[in-house]
Amino acid sequence: MPRCYLARMLNIILSTIATVALALMTVVSQITVAAAQTKPKIISIAEARALPLGTIVTIEGSITVPSGAFKSSFNDEGFVIQDMSNGIYVSVHTNLNLVIHQRVRVTGKLAETNAQFRIVEAEASAIEVRGRGQEVKPKVVPTGKVNEQTLGQLVKVTGTISNPVVSIAPFGFRLAVNDGTGEVVVYVSTSTRITQESLQQGRRISVTGIGGQFKGQYQIFPRFPADIKLLPKAKVTRRA
Repeated sequence: MPRCYLARMLNIILSTIATVALALMTVVSQITVAAAQTKPKIISIAEARALPLGTIVTIEGSITVPSGAFKSSFNDEGFVIQDMSNGIYVSVHTNLNLVIHQRVRVTGKLAETNAQFRIVEAEASAIEVRGRGQEVKPKVVPTGKVNEQTLGQLVKVTGTISNPVVSIAPFGFRLAVNDGTGEVVVYVSTSTRITQESLQQGRRISVTGIGGQFKGQYQIFPRFPADIKLLPKAKVTRRA
């Protein structure tokens, strides 16, 4: 077989290999670009809360309210997550049995309940557990400072029950607490298993819960019985 023929065949083979290799590189590059474009960008919860309703967002944070704690009021199996910037309620219809301190990533749509409470609506498949998250400690605030800045965040107040408990069966009940800086409503969902026992007007208590809102009124939503603690009456110092 002439050498020139072998040389031509070798060139053809090498050229074919180069063409195939280039095509494969192009395909891989396109796949990489497509994957980068479809990968959701994670933003802070504070950024997400500021976006228009209907926006699809991807957020990540630690669980501060376990799955279904507010089911009797929200009629879902939702939970609350919080990051370093803020917190938000995630509405989902499947009970994922999420517990406090777990870290999750959520992709969902910003929405607002009829009570003007901002949430993220998500499918169970769009919620990913990412191991253990940072412990979120409640922010201690005066009762009169539960406001727009505390929405979605874990807070704690201490004060005196200023009004009789109001039953809102079967959803829950509410009471008001005041430390002298202004009254705040504490709304308790039946599904938290917190009872009205011992919560009489004039009783001093501490309440830990999520800063929320109902038709323009700022409230605190406790999560479970340990969130409401009975306290001794404040000591009155008499002047001589």
